Amino acid sequence: MTEAINKEISIDGVDPRELYGVQNAYLEQIRDMHPKLKIVARGSTLKVLGSKSEVGRFEHRMQGLIDYYAKYGHISSEVVTQCFAGVAPADDAPVDKDVIVYGNNGAVIRARTENQLRLVRSFEKNDLLFAVGPAGSGKTYTAIALAVRALREKQVRRVILTRPAVEAGEKLGFLPGDMKEKLDPYLQPLYDALNDMIPAAKLQKFIEDGTVQIAPLAYMRGRTLDNAFVILDEAQNTTLPQIKMFLTRMGRNAKFIVTGDVTQIDLPRRSDSGLTRSMEILRGVEGIAVVEFDRRDIVRHPLVKHIVDAFDRRDRAETEKETENH
Repeated sequence: MTEAINKEISIDGVDPRELYGVQNAYLEQIRDMHPKLKIVARGSTLKVLGSKSEVGRFEHRMQGLIDYYAKYGHISSEVVTQCFAGVAPADDAPVDKDVIVYGNNGAVIRARTENQLRLVRSFEKNDLLFAVGPAGSGKTYTAIALAVRALREKQVRRVILTRPAVEAGEKLGFLPGDMKEKLDPYLQPLYDALNDMIPAAKLQKFIEDGTVQIAPLAYMRGRTLDNAFVILDEAQNTTLPQIKMFLTRMGRNAKFIVTGDVTQIDLPRRSDSGLTRSMEILRGVEGIAVVEFDRRDIVRHPLVKHIVDAFDRRDRAETEKETENH
């Protein structure tokens, strides 16, 4: 007589609601496919009772389902059937060389413009990237997609996103709340991008255990960032010493991306911005690449391109006028 064993299988890091399906539909489907096993779900743990061989097969196939979800961000009844029938599920996501990562509910996040694709390809060959260009060109979103992919593929252990807490017309001190509550609005665009790519429950867990960190630039001082994918956003609002401080945090097996738009400097003096100067200083250094976006990369509302063009024309006219006056 085969001895029964009781096995606990952790699905930690996967949202049980996604894995088990609406009203546990996928879980019931799994149970129906394993009538010889007793399967009990307790949050992020599955308790499985049955023969050693049956439990072993179940554990192997469950891991295949978890891996599929981690890669594509969604599960279907067909995928469950294939996994637990011992057949590797066919990739039902579109085959596209420009796909960076699969977001929530199987959403495809891909490089949508030539320069976004350049950023993806440059990332594969360099450890430090500068991505500069106008608002809406997808610099930050593409960088965060690369970070999420690196985390899923275990290329890094953590993702760190940072911004300088610079006032853009409003006074930080007058905002209500403690320091975190004052700073969170500055960091919200980073949360928004992550929420597109990582299920809410999993993202919350990542934030709680430090796998994903979102913090103002000042919090980077004194740290050594090993095995990390680090993004400095809105870098046009950093001074040259601040960028130097940030870049020298790079530790072993680290990837850094610096993004910014030199037309949106919120520092008291535009000349204090260290983004352009740091790119000039580091241009040509092996392992560092610069990707320059332009208005052709803008993927927001079509009016954004016209808005950027109009402001560019105004800036050029003012520059020409100043030159004539001098």
